[in-house]
Amino acid sequence: MAAPSMIPVAEAVARVVSGFQTLAAEQVAVGEALGRVLAEDLAARVSHPPAAVSSMDGYAVRAADVGTAPATLRLVGESAAGAGFPGTVGAGETVRIFTGAPLPDGADAVEMQENTEADGDRITLNQPVTAGRFIRAAGMDFRAGDVLLTAGTVLTGRDIGLAASMNAPWLKVRRRPRVAILATGDEVVMPGEPMGPHQIVSSNSLALGAYVTALGGEPLNLGIAGDDEESLAAAVAGARGADLLVTIGGASVGDYDLVRKVLGGSGLDLTFYKVAMRPGKPLIFGRLAEVPVLGLPGNPVSVGVTSVIFLKPAMETMLGLSAGDDAPPETARLGRDLAANDQRQDYLRAALVIDADGEAVATPFERQDSAMMALFAAADCLVVRPPHAPPARAGERVEIIRLREGRVSV
Repeated sequence: MAAPSMIPVAEAVARVVSGFQTLAAEQVAVGEALGRVLAEDLAARVSHPPAAVSSMDGYAVRAADVGTAPATLRLVGESAAGAGFPGTVGAGETVRIFTGAPLPDGADAVEMQENTEADGDRITLNQPVTAGRFIRAAGMDFRAGDVLLTAGTVLTGRDIGLAASMNAPWLKVRRRPRVAILATGDEVVMPGEPMGPHQIVSSNSLALGAYVTALGGEPLNLGIAGDDEESLAAAVAGARGADLLVTIGGASVGDYDLVRKVLGGSGLDLTFYKVAMRPGKPLIFGRLAEVPVLGLPGNPVSVGVTSVIFLKPAMETMLGLSAGDDAPPETARLGRDLAANDQRQDYLRAALVIDADGEAVATPFERQDSAMMALFAAADCLVVRPPHAPPARAGERVEIIRLREGRVSV
């Protein structure tokens, strides 16, 4: 189980991502596809609209009959949505038409009813009409065969509406990654459970489960394993069949930090242990039989930060999404001075505001303890400080990772 200690963050992320493949596709009803990742390009099965239709309530006419105004035409019928006029509009004739109704044969324009006067079957149009007026041409929105949604799209409500308009009742989407989550430690209990004098409430598994859901996965909560090898080994067995096992706590070097020992005894093929980052140094990645294992530290902020840095790209890979590796990092102006950094890459929790000049300004909190969940919940972004970064002055540009924008929030 020997592995290099304190590997760089970028190398650790690359090793994690390389441990996953895009999951297979499954078919779901279009109405159940919100938030799912489209697995293949989607082409329209119909044109929209399928025929020329009116965009107004009014009268369908031949523009040649209304070149000058006023012009009086004879009403010969009506065209309603879903029930068009069966005949042809001839010279000097008009058809009552409603929004969305098909344009009758022979007509090439529509005049809105507000610009007309009716006297029985005599309809007077009070202004000249040009061909094409108030008509939605066939295929104006899209035509059959047009590819309008591409593989890798995270489907929004608008996309669902578009797919339905394309007459696609079923969509092929990526299967949701199944992520087993196992908290460890005798000191933690679930919210609402009786607490001993030296116990704390476990928030990590619930926060992590919510994050997995927001990322498009299915969390499987394996509960809390006690600080003994038998309890931990039994809980780990519950991850069989998952796409990823995430353990929380027990990854450090204390006498009760048993995750590496138990997983190693179960055959863990360890890829790395310890990353040169703060928070989150004691982090494990490897494979237990067919299941990748990501072992996170126990402090809640460490869990949150390492989830953003490692869990998110792993799940994006499984979902066939681009992790944005080629995109330049986002930057902001620094809101206060920072001291020089040491050998670990720092992820400072920070508030993010837009100043009077329209510039994003990130101000790291004074306190950065990895157990302070309230400050992490209040953070808008992480300020990234590379290893051995020199002192930074307020106003300098720094790299940031947003926590409250994009597909999900932490």
